[in-house]
Amino acid sequence: MPEPLIRTVNITKTYLLGKRDVPALMGINLEIEQAEFIAIMGPSGSGKSTLMNILGCLDIPTSGQYFLDSQEVSKLSDRELAQIRNNKIGFVFQVFYLLPRASALDNVELPLVYAGIGGKERRAKAKDALRLVGLEPRMTHKPTELSGGERQRVAIARAIVNDPNIIFADEPTGNLDSKTGAEIMAIFKELHERGRTIVLVTHDEAIASYAHRKIRLLDGSIVYDSKKSNA
Repeated sequence: MPEPLIRTVNITKTYLLGKRDVPALMGINLEIEQAEFIAIMGPSGSGKSTLMNILGCLDIPTSGQYFLDSQEVSKLSDRELAQIRNNKIGFVFQVFYLLPRASALDNVELPLVYAGIGGKERRAKAKDALRLVGLEPRMTHKPTELSGGERQRVAIARAIVNDPNIIFADEPTGNLDSKTGAEIMAIFKELHERGRTIVLVTHDEAIASYAHRKIRLLDGSIVYDSKKSNA
């Protein structure tokens, strides 16, 4: 049997607040296969965003092991983690994090600039990504000239422009109305159908219903995994 795309072994994360240790994750054991669509759910403070940050190589665990594509990444340097993020991972957040004075096209090109890709190829890839999210007619507009849903489409295009294997989305519809949120989730559904692995953090049951697998966290522990419940 092939190695899972993501595997964690007894992952813990503890934060130091003042002189007190505050546990955020407690012994997380998780496997995610290639091309799964997963929703990670739980109340505020349950550890779901902390888990996503570790899985997305934005943070490292306090203890335990994390394997991505069979490589143990829990002990890598910041530079090595940045390289993995740039090559394998796309991020979409509730806050769009777009450069306000740059056009949609320039915002989408940014990861390719960091990757050292030349101008002509960079522009072509960025246009393709914007086309995929249905925003080609608005690519010269700045974020202030776009609606919230359009801004999130730009953020998704930026997340996929490097053709990552995995997309992590943290409350991607949190700032949007329900109709626009459904349009954004339709894009994630299409990306999944094209073979990408989607890991979605949400508190919204309607948004989680797009995923094929639900994982619930409470007080830093996995208390429910629909894959195991259906096994």
